[in-house]
Formats: sequence, C-alpha cells, structure tokens
Amino acid sequence: MIIAPPASTPVAIPPVVVTPSMLHRAVPTPTQALYRGMVKLTPEEAVMKAADAAPRPVVGVFEFEVRRAEQVGPNFFIGSEGDYRDPRNLSARILPQALAELHARFGPDLSKAFIGRKVRVVGGAMRTRIDFTAGGRPTGKYYYQTQLPVGDANQIEAAN
Repeated sequence: MIIAPPASTPVAIPPVVVTPSMLHRAVPTPTQALYRGMVKLTPEEAVMKAADAAPRPVVGVFEFEVRRAEQVGPNFFIGSEGDYRDPRNLSARILPQALAELHARFGPDLSKAFIGRKVRVVGGAMRTRIDFTAGGRPTGKYYYQTQLPVGDANQIEAAN
C-alpha cells in the first residue's frame, strides 16, 4: 500500500523589498541574477505569470522599454506601457530608499533619464489591486496592476 504525503498548502511569499538596514548588495544586480540562472521575463510574461501566481510574486529579471515614468507620492513608477491602467503594463515601483542612488546614477530628472530607455529590473512582480476612490472612499470598483517593488537601486540597470 502506497501512502501519499499530505498536500501542502501554498505559502504567500512577500515581494522582494530591500530596506536600508539590510546589506548594501543584498540583492544581486540584474546582470548578476542572469548569470546565476534567474529567468528573464518580458512584461507580457510577467503579467500573465503574476496573475497565475497571485497573491505570490513571480521572481525574475524583467526587461522592458520604459514608456511612462512619474512620481506618485513617495514612490517613482516606471512602466512598460504609456497607460498605467493597461492590463499589459508592468510597473516598477521604486521606493524612496532607492531614489537617492538612482538620482546619482541617472541624474536629477528620472523621467527624462528613463523614458525611451530599456531597463532590466530584478525582483518579484506581483498582481496588485488598485481601488478607485471618490472623496477619499473606495467606490467598490477596482482593477489590477502588475507591480515590481524596487527597494534597492542595485535592482535596476540600463539595458542599452
């Protein structure tokens, strides 16, 4: 008689976010990650895989041409599509702790530095629910974005 092991339950894995208290090179650069065998994904592959894996992230090296770049609150977003609501869009959400070093590397105007440029970003892309609000309150309507948190400037590099 063969006894099968009990089915394991899926475990939610948090996105890759590096805090300032962590070691400086805790996350490999995209090039280092590729050399170590990490898979390279297009925005389309990232969106589909993140939807399938939700709520878990899809870890990889994501390469895309930046078509949109803007500051939203404390975060700076770069996107693979001109419309951030486009379901095919992959948005890298650059957290405040990574911005100073990116400004030093790419200049004071990150929008100008990134738009039209191909980038590689290493990390975990995940489907994120975005709620529509009216008067500061959720309306009950929402859509999903595929976001890639960038907490360390080493997670992002120019690809061309």
